[in-house]
Formats: sequence, C-alpha cells, structure tokens
Amino acid sequence: MESSRPDYLMSRLINNQLSREELAELLADIGETEMSPEYSTILEGYFNQLLAEAHPDKNIESAQDQ
Repeated sequence: MESSRPDYLMSRLINNQLSREELAELLADIGETEMSPEYSTILEGYFNQLLAEAHPDKNIESAQDQ
C-alpha cells in the first residue's frame, strides 16, 4: 500500500530526515486554520504509540475510540 504525502512527511520528521523544502511543506500544511484530519490522525496514532510503549500497563485509547 502506498503511503500518503502526510504519512511520508511525518515519517521523515520523526526520523529527523526532512529536507528544508519538506519541512516548509509540512509546516504550511499543519499551519492552516485547522489541521487536516489526515495529519491529526497520524499524529494521534504516533503519540498513542509512544504512550503505549512508555506505559505498557495502561490501555491507551484514541479519541476516535471513545
């Protein structure tokens, strides 16, 4: 399955591999009046994964699951 542009940019950000142009694109997309749902979903999933790894004894749910 091919990843979306937001998936690609977020992966590059997380792995500290963004080019200057990619960073500008990411900031422009995120800096809109309201963050796009795709970026919001990607960020929520990433941070939920970090929380689950840091606190394996707790059940971490996304806002969409509640």
